Amino acid sequence: MMLNTILLAFRALRRNVLRSLLTMLGIVIGVAAVIAVVTLGAGASERITSQVSSLGDKLLFVAPGADRRGPQSGSAVRQFTRRDSDAVGKDIFGIEGVSPTVAKKVTTVHGNKNWSTSVTGITEEYFRVRNAGVIRGSDFSAQHYQSGRLTCILGKTVREELFGAVDSVGSTIRIGNATCQVIGELESKGQAGFGNDQDNIILAPLRAVQIRLIGNENITSIAVSVGSGATNSEIKSKIEELMRDRRNIRPKDEDDFRVLDPTEITGVLEDVTGILTLFLSAIAAVSLLVGGIGIMNIMLVSVTERTREIGIRLAIGALEKEVLAQFLVEAVILTTLGGCIGISIGLAGSYMGSLYMGFEFNIDPTIVIGAFAFSALVGVVFGFVPARRAARLDPIEALRHE
Repeated sequence: MMLNTILLAFRALRRNVLRSLLTMLGIVIGVAAVIAVVTLGAGASERITSQVSSLGDKLLFVAPGADRRGPQSGSAVRQFTRRDSDAVGKDIFGIEGVSPTVAKKVTTVHGNKNWSTSVTGITEEYFRVRNAGVIRGSDFSAQHYQSGRLTCILGKTVREELFGAVDSVGSTIRIGNATCQVIGELESKGQAGFGNDQDNIILAPLRAVQIRLIGNENITSIAVSVGSGATNSEIKSKIEELMRDRRNIRPKDEDDFRVLDPTEITGVLEDVTGILTLFLSAIAAVSLLVGGIGIMNIMLVSVTERTREIGIRLAIGALEKEVLAQFLVEAVILTTLGGCIGISIGLAGSYMGSLYMGFEFNIDPTIVIGAFAFSALVGVVFGFVPARRAARLDPIEALRHE
């Protein structure tokens, strides 16, 4: 019986192929949009997590300047010095390493090529604290750190822009008004949050950058590696207490520095991404509702058009439940076919979007199964009223219908 009902439903839908396709369109768009939004949202969350993992989940950054929003007035930002970073490593228990850095935006030149980048002055602790490595050439020696001579290690982006496919080790580049010998190339770390290229960087000894490029002993940032026996929040509190004491900040005054925990920022970004994904999915799901209403409307029209057919079936002995099943199956077929097409389009669209935006493409079977089940449910819910109306037609009145 069910097989005959399905065959009758397909035969009825095939009579008006174009109308059937247009009826499915709302379901197709809704399912495709939900699949694409959820898949891309999951890819964005994974990308954020992997970017923080590349820094390390036991890492804090200390930077001068108050954590305020909008325009700020008053005196200039009070910078850190090397003595501040030494105090953090010496006075706080539970820290594995401290890496003070200073950074400056510069234009680099090699031959007839130039590139805008950032030079970061580092100490010996940088590679261990920041989980960085040299893949070509060599690291800085103790003499490099102490001499004040400008030598550098290039990030992948800088090397490609200045040297192309040529090996840069041993060459000389110009950084601002100073010359610098390239001794190595950094391991690539790719894009960070908000499109920041972590490979667009040049590393040089801290003392050399301060003497040759900046002209003072200020420290731009202090990276702190938290030990396994301590937590980020615990060390963050100790750093804040130490810095307030060293900078003579009174109890009621605000901090003139910031201690940033990347894991906290990641949590906020993931929450925002999750909320946006949920919000956009809800908007996309409205298409399913609209598609369901469209199916109910078309099915009601179909019942009106086929009133005589229904009357004949009822007159020759068809039961009400058989007529009900026929029209209900037609609605479910429309929505499930639309769901399958929507899933295919959604997965294809999210795959292309993942490639374009650099996300990892992962299919969540739960979302696919849920979208398919929901589309079938839409057919049952919105197809029931037309099917019930068809089943309750009076055979005599239906046969009189013109």
